[in-house]
Amino acid sequence: MRIPDWFIYTVVLVGVLYALTSRGDQADAPPAIPEEQQLPDVVLPDPSMFDEQVLVEVDESVGPSVGTAFSVARSGMWLTARHVVDGCDDIAIRVGPNRMIRVDRYETYQSGDLALLYTQGGPEPTKLDLDSALKIGQFGYHIGYPQGRPGEVASRLMARSRLVSRGRYDTSEPVLTWAESGRTRNMTGSLGGISGGPIFDEEGEVIGVTVAESPRRGRIYTTAPKAVQAFLDNEADYPIDGEQSRSMTTRNYGGEGDRLRRNLSVVKVICSARS
Repeated sequence: MRIPDWFIYTVVLVGVLYALTSRGDQADAPPAIPEEQQLPDVVLPDPSMFDEQVLVEVDESVGPSVGTAFSVARSGMWLTARHVVDGCDDIAIRVGPNRMIRVDRYETYQSGDLALLYTQGGPEPTKLDLDSALKIGQFGYHIGYPQGRPGEVASRLMARSRLVSRGRYDTSEPVLTWAESGRTRNMTGSLGGISGGPIFDEEGEVIGVTVAESPRRGRIYTTAPKAVQAFLDNEADYPIDGEQSRSMTTRNYGGEGDRLRRNLSVVKVICSARS
């Protein structure tokens, strides 16, 4: 029996309309990550002398720069990467269109790429988890301002490395190496600007700070959780009081990133000039 042409045209039209309308508010969200092969359930080994070494040149220019920070205390304390703010004469946090809050002061971690910023009060802080065992292959979600605009990246934990920084300051620290597996739709190229932003686990808790990338290899590097804990134990002036978290998946991390930026738990940091 021959199928009428009008029936075929109707089916095609319905399919096209569904494809156009089903995207809805998720048009700019990261695409869902394809199913990947099952990775071994192996706890990440401790740092060792055999870990890969990654060399990073810290820019010594005095021009303005942009990065990311995130709230860790309601009193007004934010974590970011040291190279985002080190040597800055004027640091501000963007809280809305043409609205900035000046950072009163900051402290840097002399052993690694971390810094604490202090303002007069703050929003709902993120919840930290710096004690849980990490497993090879687990997902991580980097939230911030790559290329100076809202964006996020999904990745999977690969190994430990040692990050060696040279230039404005010299440090050598253990870091975690992640393989990028997804990012904000239509965002290509470098992730510059996401430095200082949080990386969340699947429970929606912060397990580190994004500090470097290797675009050619598709690698992202974050601070080791123990380094963050040591820095906070020694330098934090206020109690870490983040309590709320929401789970993240490969399908919702774009929306969760938007929520965290909208609530100012994750913000853009602007360094106007360096001395």
